[in-house]
Amino acid sequence: MEGTVLDPAGGAPGATSASVMHRLRGVWRRRWVMLGVALAVTALTAAWTLRQPRIYAASTSLIIDVTAPRILDGEVKEVMGEERSNYWFNKEYYATQSEIITSRAVASRVVDRLGLAKDAAFLGLPANQDPAERAKALEGADAVGLLRSRIQVVPGKDSRVMNIGVEDVDPTRAALLSNEVAAAYMAENLALKLRTTEEARTWLEGRLDELGRQSKAGEMAVYDLKKDADMLSTSLESRLSIVSERINSYNLKLTEVRTRIAAQQARVDAIHRLRKDAGNDETWAEAVPGAKDGPIQDLKSRYGEQKAACAELTERYLPEHPKLLECNRKLDVVRADLLKSLTNVVRSAETQLAEAQGEERNLNKLLDETKAEAFQVNKKAIEYGRLQRESDNNQRLYELVLKRLKDIELSGLLRTSNVRVLDAAQPVMVPVRPHTRRNLLVGWVMGLLLGLGVALFLEMLENSVTSQADVEDVLGLAFLGVVPRMEATKAPGDRDLYVHRAPRSAVAECCRAVRTNLLFMSPDHPCKTLVVTSSGPQEGKSTTCINLGVAMAQSGNRVLLLDTDMRRPRLHRAFGVPNDLGISSLVVGEGSLDKAVKSTEVPNLFVLPCGPLPPNPAELLHTRAFKELLRQAGERFDRIILDSPPLNAVVDAAVLATQADGVVMVLKAGRTDRGAAKRALRSLADVQARMFGAILNDVDLRQPRYGDTYLGYQGYGPTQDEPKGGVAPS
Repeated sequence: MEGTVLDPAGGAPGATSASVMHRLRGVWRRRWVMLGVALAVTALTAAWTLRQPRIYAASTSLIIDVTAPRILDGEVKEVMGEERSNYWFNKEYYATQSEIITSRAVASRVVDRLGLAKDAAFLGLPANQDPAERAKALEGADAVGLLRSRIQVVPGKDSRVMNIGVEDVDPTRAALLSNEVAAAYMAENLALKLRTTEEARTWLEGRLDELGRQSKAGEMAVYDLKKDADMLSTSLESRLSIVSERINSYNLKLTEVRTRIAAQQARVDAIHRLRKDAGNDETWAEAVPGAKDGPIQDLKSRYGEQKAACAELTERYLPEHPKLLECNRKLDVVRADLLKSLTNVVRSAETQLAEAQGEERNLNKLLDETKAEAFQVNKKAIEYGRLQRESDNNQRLYELVLKRLKDIELSGLLRTSNVRVLDAAQPVMVPVRPHTRRNLLVGWVMGLLLGLGVALFLEMLENSVTSQADVEDVLGLAFLGVVPRMEATKAPGDRDLYVHRAPRSAVAECCRAVRTNLLFMSPDHPCKTLVVTSSGPQEGKSTTCINLGVAMAQSGNRVLLLDTDMRRPRLHRAFGVPNDLGISSLVVGEGSLDKAVKSTEVPNLFVLPCGPLPPNPAELLHTRAFKELLRQAGERFDRIILDSPPLNAVVDAAVLATQADGVVMVLKAGRTDRGAAKRALRSLADVQARMFGAILNDVDLRQPRYGDTYLGYQGYGPTQDEPKGGVAPS
């Protein structure tokens, strides 16, 4: 595994099994917090439960039918409606009854009947309360609302049974209230029926009076119409029959007259044609029908005889003969009488035609008058029918409302109810609340859950790096190992060289493990130059740098420690060497590397002090002289470890990281902030530094959180060098 250039500030891409286990271990470490919270919540629950008053319950069972028993005949129906077998209707009905039982109307009946508004025990008022205060409390108390809050309605499953339960601090009063609520519900149900019946009766009475007036007005309207139409002695049907007979008679007579007119018209037309065709021939009239009647025939015979006599006299006498003249005179008289008679025959035919035509006109007039009378009678009949129907409808509605009113009056006299008591409530001496055992169990469970929440909350608030999971999952770094906490009684110099002076201690073993991990980071290209840094001061980077150098020197490598912290150097104090000649001197060209490098009491371990503190450390580390110094040191030593300043304080470590093979981050367990560590790693990522990993420093192996993970460092091998107590190396 080789060191890589990455963006460690981004952290791990998601939750891993290691991080989950880390969270679980963190919660388990706080198990005493969880237990304490659970015990506290349980104790509070027990105290609250014991302080609660004992509540008793009583229940009354009712059987509720959809309709009351039918006592009257089926023809007499009640106002409340008919029974239905529809499932949804029954469901809504029983739900409605439940609402009625818990209504203010029912509760008010019980409060008024038992005087609960003045009952201090029912209202929960103290017995030793001041009378004035009690009177004021009674005035402001809502006994009805309090009773409603204690009523519970439980319908029986698949039945018509309804259970009315009431809770109270007194078991006897709970049974009394339950029975009274049932009685009040039955009374309210009956009162509702009576109120509905009374409202219906009042409405029907008003409607009956109105229908009576309308029926009477309709009868008078029919009477007035019959009077106006003169139908008091003859019915309307008879009038219509008479008019119809007259119309038929007139039609028959008119037909006869028109037939006679046609005949007369034909006769007159024939006479006119004869007169026109005869010209001056006066005998044309002889062809007229009726010209051969007796008187005309006598005149015609006399005319012929006289004409013959005149013809005879003409043969015998001259025209001027008196006898011939007398004969001709008589002939003219007879001829005039004959023509007059024939003319009268013609006039008679014309007169008969005119008479027939006049009769036709009179018949048409009579027929029109009769038809108009028929139409008028029909109109009266329509009006009469309408008025008669209205009168009949009003009368029928009047009789129907009258019958319904009698039915309601009769049904209203009944006091039957569709509700009856199945089982009356009895006092039960076992309280239903509080449930001590259940409350304690719930309190214990809720306490455990609350404790778990508190533990998780504390774990989430833990923002420091404390474990390998934090290094790998949160920071995204390779975990190189841990360095246990050293003894607090050690002198600073002893702590710095603790690995050398206690080679069999847990600290030495951990440093050797870190050394092994570093050497195996890149076996083909082993790291030669290594920068050791941290995110902030006082995290143990200098001590870790020394311990790591000692561990590498013990493996046979020539190791050089460079104190590149040119602001607060301390490697020279740890090894007890002078600081008059060091890195800053070599960079500016004063002295040589051989003179500046100091040997230590650790074989193969050398140190190059910082030298005099320069005013510009960052610029000094950027120079070509410093790079040349690193090159020369690399030729003479196997490993070069640079002790650099904290990353978040100055930029020196980032400058050094660009000139070394890799960087090792030192994190102080329980102190290094995750955010600060991420910012430090971001600065290294910005300069493309190669990260080898992180070392978790100052780990207290006695803490429970590390007991399973690093158990091998405590329980295996000699223990005479093991640390016994607690200060962090600086």
